[in-house]
Amino acid sequence: MAAQPQNRAGPGILFVLAGVFAISINDMLIKQLSGGYPLHEIVFLRSGIGILFSLIMVQMEGGWHILKTRRPILHIVRGMLIVIANMSYFVALAAIPLADATALFFAAPLFITVLSIPILGEKVGIIRLIAVFIGFVGVVIMQRPWADAETLQASRFILLLPLLSALTYALNQIMTRKLGVESKASALSIYIQATFIVVSLGFYLVAGDGRFADNTDNASMLFLLRAWVWPSPADWWIMLGLGANAAIIGYCLSQAYRLADAATVAPFEYVGLPLAVFWGWAVFAELPVWEVWAGIALILGSGLFVFLRERQKASIIARAPIRRR
Repeated sequence: MAAQPQNRAGPGILFVLAGVFAISINDMLIKQLSGGYPLHEIVFLRSGIGILFSLIMVQMEGGWHILKTRRPILHIVRGMLIVIANMSYFVALAAIPLADATALFFAAPLFITVLSIPILGEKVGIIRLIAVFIGFVGVVIMQRPWADAETLQASRFILLLPLLSALTYALNQIMTRKLGVESKASALSIYIQATFIVVSLGFYLVAGDGRFADNTDNASMLFLLRAWVWPSPADWWIMLGLGANAAIIGYCLSQAYRLADAATVAPFEYVGLPLAVFWGWAVFAELPVWEVWAGIALILGSGLFVFLRERQKASIIARAPIRRR
């Protein structure tokens, strides 16, 4: 009989909280580096260092044999989804405030909750679906469809990139839930890091000399296409921290979504919203405009409501008497 997904909510939630904190550090450091290095160089160095840490975790979880898989194509698809999620998000991050990009990205838990119904067959009640709808209203408010380009300080295309990131990230985590039945978290992390390395090397071969960046002054395109440069001694420490952090993120999120239902774990990713506001204020002296605050409030409110509703429902079921048949 085929192995069934686990549903250990407590450990899953702890792992997703640790992963989200690591993501907030990762985003802050990459935004700091975005003015001097190309994105594909940062990704290559981060993943190259991160895969070394992940290999240590592979040994701790069972050794080299756990890297074998019967579903290599699905792992490649999962890897490409997270590459698209990361690249689109970081390209946007170079042009818009950290809190804005993070808030827009937080459509991801909403996508995960909705997609877990048709793809994983998980049950999501009407109350939770209404809460998800309210969260999407918050996303629309943050997009500010009534504002002109000058007011937005970024093109509509750039503002849509975090939503593309959110959708591909959600699909990635849904696949993590399916593949995690047979694969350890450290192996899932290795596959992701390897995909990042291959894609970033491909970017280097095509655009690593910076020839496509000569005719643009757009911050996002410069971050994507500028030439590779040798990191300064101080920045090497940041790159090393990014690499270690990448291993933590890959392991913790893979572990979270293989241990617990996607719709249970996903709302706890909202912790990243206040963390992004904090780092944006503390490091970049940025605070969100009122529309972003309103969107954050709606998304956080819907996420907390879903959590409290599901906990109440689980408590009622646990107290209900068992009927004899």
